[in-house]
Amino acid sequence: MKFYFSLLLTCCITTGLKAQQDSQFTQYIFNGLHINPAYAGTKGDLYVQSFYRAQWQGIKGAPRTFSIAADDAFKEGKVGLGMIIANDQIGAQSNLSAFANYAYHLNLNDNESSTLSFGLAAGMMQLGIDGSLLQAINPEDVSIPYTSQTQVFPDARLGVYFSNDNYYAGFSATNILAKYMSNSRDGEILIPIPQPHFYLTAGALFTLNEDVRFKPSFLLKDDVRGPLSLDLNAFFLLKERVWLGGFYRSSFNIHNQNLQKDLPLNNSIGLMTEIFATPDIRIGYSYDYSINKLQSYNSGSHEISVGFYINKKEYRKDYRRNRETRCYDF
Repeated sequence: MKFYFSLLLTCCITTGLKAQQDSQFTQYIFNGLHINPAYAGTKGDLYVQSFYRAQWQGIKGAPRTFSIAADDAFKEGKVGLGMIIANDQIGAQSNLSAFANYAYHLNLNDNESSTLSFGLAAGMMQLGIDGSLLQAINPEDVSIPYTSQTQVFPDARLGVYFSNDNYYAGFSATNILAKYMSNSRDGEILIPIPQPHFYLTAGALFTLNEDVRFKPSFLLKDDVRGPLSLDLNAFFLLKERVWLGGFYRSSFNIHNQNLQKDLPLNNSIGLMTEIFATPDIRIGYSYDYSINKLQSYNSGSHEISVGFYINKKEYRKDYRRNRETRCYDF
């Protein structure tokens, strides 16, 4: 029975407290493509990055997420193209998705130091639930599936992104079509359909001296149906080789939904780092620690990322140099 209570706890916290059905990543700050299609191509070269996240270690059925993303710049940096494939597993529930991303980058001045980007992503979702991992309290409950159920439907994402040498800001929306394209609204399929989610992010980069830069940022996530989630981040860039920092994550019920009054907020703190192992390889790690009632039942969340540039081209050297001095990408 502990498994099923853990599964119920995981699903409730994931969809209710965090106001989020999208995959949870902490290291989105190192690759904005995961939350905003307008980010595609901003690095100036073909960049491939993978994430693996093991959330709430010690809880059976806790979320496990793997994602791989690739993007590149074309038309002298004016166009960005990208692809994201992600697999999210939460107890008996799974979500496999693939999205193609397109971004158009509009230079706002002659030296390309300020850019306004517009992005669109289109793809498919496969949602599923493995009934063999569920156990009904009432064996005659026909609403509990005893086999695997899956559903495939198209979805889309939108985003806009502004950046210059010192500041950046972006707004994006995901799961735009999912609720309309799904045919499970009749209740015959026990699969939660992702609702539209909205992301607002901004940050800045301050040079403290020749070897140290400071980067604060925030991210707001909301689905207008549950608590709003807020990430506050602060990082130091050391000798342009190592990012080192921490974050605080919390949630707020601003929509006055009929949620259980004593549900704990999704509060956590953590540390994060990304190291440039070579000029072309970046390795990241983050650790989240719950500071709510959930901390008694898990030993934290771990996330690992590996990214690498492929076949950097000489004719992009100047363009890449301009991009890599900006506050959103190192």
